Parts: sequence; C-alpha cells; structure tokens
Amino acid sequence: MAESKTLRKPIFTKVDQLRPGTSGHTLTIKVVNTKMVLQKGRPDGPQVRQIRIAESLVGDETGMIIFTARNEQVDFMKEGATLTLRNAKIDMFKGSMRLAVDKWGRVEVAEPDSFKVKEDNNLSLIEYELINIVEE
Repeated sequence: MAESKTLRKPIFTKVDQLRPGTSGHTLTIKVVNTKMVLQKGRPDGPQVRQIRIAESLVGDETGMIIFTARNEQVDFMKEGATLTLRNAKIDMFKGSMRLAVDKWGRVEVAEPDSFKVKEDNNLSLIEYELINIVEE
C-alpha cells in the first residue's frame, strides 16, 4: 500500500512577480530590517503563551516587500539573514501587500547569498483598491 512519491522541485518566485491574493510562493529572500509590532503573553492554561508579531522588510534582486513574521518566525528575522520561504501567501493590509507564511508554510535559513536587495522597488508601498465589477 505504501507508494513511493517523487517530490516535485519547487518553482522559485521573485519578489516583483508577487500579486495580491496569490499564494503557494517559494522565495529566497534577504532580511533588510525588522520591527517588533506586538509582543505579549497570553495566559493559556498552566503556562503563559507568548504572542509575537514583527514586520520585516525583506527582498531580493528584483524588489522588496514587508513580511509579517509570527511567533517562532520572528527568531529568523535577523538583519542580513538569507531565508527560504515555502508556501508563502500575500495578505492585504490597509490596501497594501504583505508577505506571510501560515501554518501550512515554512521559514528556513538558506545559504548566504551574494545578491543585493533592490531597495527602490518596495511592493508594500503600492496601494491597491478592491473594485467590484457587476455583470449585467
């Protein structure tokens, strides 16, 4: 009954190819800077559970975007670190794009890369507006 499954190779996406409402992205990015947004303990039974959220500016040679790091992901967000984001998705926050990895994705430390982050193309600064099209 045990079938051998061959894993397919991930298709890496560049930051400038990200679009609102998309998911399933695999990217290699470099952390430019990180800012802690929320850090609080929540009494949840016998132990206190920490909730941590940080916004990190990350990018590659094609552009930058804000990555919302949650809980354990915050530990990876050190300035200059090269990371691989697997199954990342685009969340919209106040009309702008944010990159996020939920419980179905993964943040991994990658081999340090020599690419320079393109800092003049920040996709999180572009404001989007939802337009409903009514078909008659």
